[in-house]
Amino acid sequence: MTDGAWVSLFSGGKDSSWALYRALERGYPVERLVTVHPEGDSYMYHVPATQLATLAAESVGVPLLEVEPEDFGADDVPDAGVQGDEELEPLEAALRDLDSELDGGITGLTAGAVESEYQTTRIEAMAERLEAQVFAPLWQEDPRTLAEAMLDAGFEIRLIRVAAYGLDESWLGRTLDADALDDLEALNDEYGVHILGEGGEFETLVTDGPHMDRRIELDYETEWDGTRGTLRIEDAWLE
Repeated sequence: MTDGAWVSLFSGGKDSSWALYRALERGYPVERLVTVHPEGDSYMYHVPATQLATLAAESVGVPLLEVEPEDFGADDVPDAGVQGDEELEPLEAALRDLDSELDGGITGLTAGAVESEYQTTRIEAMAERLEAQVFAPLWQEDPRTLAEAMLDAGFEIRLIRVAAYGLDESWLGRTLDADALDDLEALNDEYGVHILGEGGEFETLVTDGPHMDRRIELDYETEWDGTRGTLRIEDAWLE
């Protein structure tokens, strides 16, 4: 599995970062991180603060390829399946170009999918077309066990967007630690909030971890509309 180059589908969030970390831990030769920067909403990709992937890549020490598609128009679509296929096209085109550039081509992709069949089946189909393997170490794992493994490994995870009943403004910028996991488990029991935010309840940014040489520092303001909110990053730098 280590012949040729590996590429990490990377947003800077906890799931893609964990997939990258586990691949590096296994000795897979990850030669590129690839980040898609959706202009608007997206069915396939993590959206908030993807611009910070540049800092994360610098801290990890792996070159970053950035894909900047036009607005997917995901706020109003007649067919979610067709939408997902169309959103994958610019990523697949970028990977085909990268495949021809890397010595030995792309032999594998890392993916941070946990439970989403919608995303996973499309990534697997794309990998098959590229004749590449998929390494998805989070797939179908217990959410609480996964979260605890991330914390035990030394991941520092910040919530940068919340959009679920029970998650108020106080969660914006909060560190995902053991106390936060207990609170999320209680919210899961009461409201069905997914402990890892797999249903879009929240989005995260990994600001430090064992795979990173330097910590990401943030200067931000919170934006809250009464039911959902996000961090407006005003400045970010490596410690």
